[in-house]
Amino acid sequence: MTYLFLSRRDLMKGSMALASGALAPSIVRAQDAKVLRVHATKDMANIDPSERIDVNDERIMAIVYSSLIRQKEGLEWGWELDIAESIEAVDATHVKFTLRKGVLWTGGFGEVTAEDVKYSYERIGNPANESAYKIDWELLDHVEITDTYSGVIVMKQPSAPLWTTSLPGRSGCIVCKAAREGAGGGKFSTDPIATSGPYMIKDWQPNQKLVLARNPDWNGEAYEFDEIHIIPVTDEKAAEVAFEAGELDAAFVSISSIPLLKDNVPAGAKLNVQPSMNYRWIGMNSEHPKLADIRVRKAIQQAVNVEEYLLAAYNGAAERSFGIVPPGVVGHRTYNLMSYNPDAAKALLAEAGVDGLELTLNIINKADDLAGAQVVQSNLAELGIKVEIIPNDSGAFYSLGLESEGEMWKDVQLTIQRFGTGPDPSWATAWFVCEQVGVWNWQRACSTEFDELHQKGVTELDPAVRHPMYIRMQDIMEETGCYIFTTHGPNAFLYKDRIVPSLDPDGRYQYRLKHFKLA
Repeated sequence: MTYLFLSRRDLMKGSMALASGALAPSIVRAQDAKVLRVHATKDMANIDPSERIDVNDERIMAIVYSSLIRQKEGLEWGWELDIAESIEAVDATHVKFTLRKGVLWTGGFGEVTAEDVKYSYERIGNPANESAYKIDWELLDHVEITDTYSGVIVMKQPSAPLWTTSLPGRSGCIVCKAAREGAGGGKFSTDPIATSGPYMIKDWQPNQKLVLARNPDWNGEAYEFDEIHIIPVTDEKAAEVAFEAGELDAAFVSISSIPLLKDNVPAGAKLNVQPSMNYRWIGMNSEHPKLADIRVRKAIQQAVNVEEYLLAAYNGAAERSFGIVPPGVVGHRTYNLMSYNPDAAKALLAEAGVDGLELTLNIINKADDLAGAQVVQSNLAELGIKVEIIPNDSGAFYSLGLESEGEMWKDVQLTIQRFGTGPDPSWATAWFVCEQVGVWNWQRACSTEFDELHQKGVTELDPAVRHPMYIRMQDIMEETGCYIFTTHGPNAFLYKDRIVPSLDPDGRYQYRLKHFKLA
């Protein structure tokens, strides 16, 4: 799914660890080795293509795994060949591919074959495996093997996101059938046993550093750095400090820091700011007894001043959003059904007979989220609603609504959340279908109409027909009273001016794509 900014370090731990560490030059050359050190907003948590957590894991996956095709670098979404020598759509439901020969698995598992492609895609698409990302391959019928290196992807129906998110995304990563079956099959988290990308995992010190080293058997294009060190820091403001201290070569920055940094870029650095595909919202658990009455939820929707929230959280650097589909993507919505109206909110609470309500608001322990939460707290206090803000380290936060983690979800009331998406709107709506209740749908709102529209949208190829479907789906979300859409926000990062970063259209640097280079 999606981009959730997970990490096992909170702000204080991240700040203290980096601030107290010994400073080092920005590009490390030990015995002529070239080492790049980059910031991630979470530690590695899960690099199983069927169960990965967010875009931070996905950036690791993109460089340690190989795929048939991969996302092109640049400001527009597109794809290019990875280890496919050729690939073509024969018709709307058949895709022929041929692999490049000589792509080897680490660990002595031989070449990547069409059998591995079949195993990887069917593993995600098989409903019995209950993959969190089965939506990417739910329309897959099977992969037909032609010979060792060739095959045909056979779809049950046309799939609009096939070429935008399924194949070039991380559900398109190829895992080693022999390695996985030798380990008993099933899901894994951080040990794939065998990989076939340009880099491989050399060392992992949880919550401190992940070291990726060149894969000596990689037969594709050469990459610039001998090692990439990925340093997890949850809060971007702490990462900014580490960058200015010379401990990172690239670091994501908080949205609220953008206005200041634009006029005060650190010496020897550059700032990159681009529109984001993220979407952020304040969510309400519709099954919690305190929020079960839709009048209470709609009162909260009208009680929160989103403009004030954005100013406090992001220092005026983020524009308001009107849904989950970002600008430039089919289905982007430009209005809200509910507006800031404290009087209407008070009337709804009175109608519901609610007085002296006390709620909890769970957030990730980040400065921006805390500032926004305090606005929510203040706004709801005007209605007589007392809000307790509960900061979480992000690893704990993203366990709160998962039924697989026990019964914590029953205590979830209000949350501030953010997901990321891709260039197809179905990758935004997929996480709010009924089947995702207890997985990523923490609002636990379930609509048959929403689910039906989502399924139609996946198989419909005409953008003009798809657009109103996704508009309606976002209307349905807001009508449940469970969502207050806040912002898509820009993505921004600092980087040393001696390097040329790899960019995707979402404004985030990637470890792969065309790869980082020395300027």
